Amino acid sequence: MPSFDVVSEIDMHEMTNALDQANREVGTRYDFKGSDASFSRQENIITLDAENEFQLQQMLDMFYLKAGKRKIDLDSFKAADPEVSGKRALQRLTIQQGIDKELGKRIVKMIKNSKMKIQASIQGDKVRITGKKRDDLQNAIALLKEARLGIPLQYENFRD
Repeated sequence: MPSFDVVSEIDMHEMTNALDQANREVGTRYDFKGSDASFSRQENIITLDAENEFQLQQMLDMFYLKAGKRKIDLDSFKAADPEVSGKRALQRLTIQQGIDKELGKRIVKMIKNSKMKIQASIQGDKVRITGKKRDDLQNAIALLKEARLGIPLQYENFRD
């Protein structure tokens, strides 16, 4: 019985490369000369550290440009409000990976409401979709692409 998994993942190697490129650019740009602005990452949080809020915005744009060039979907990031204190400004970006339970339930409900002859089940941070025909599974992918759920979805582990 054909099936595939719906996941939301980021290639962390490409993420590290984008951060390294952005850090290098911050070090060489004229408008950042003399300031110790930098990017850092711990687990799923990227921290932007600069002298003022204007530089934070410049760094955020720079990082989004580098991530976009590395084929990382920008919907994967959730930016918190900048924290300005004294002579430092900080901003955190949260990397969103995996499908949480609420979104998984929405996906399963969408599949069931579509009246296609397929089944969807939540398996951890993935949703597995199975059906008798490959065409039904392709229609399910099209349905999910049209839905615009707020996070990037990938379709993997297709089995015939």
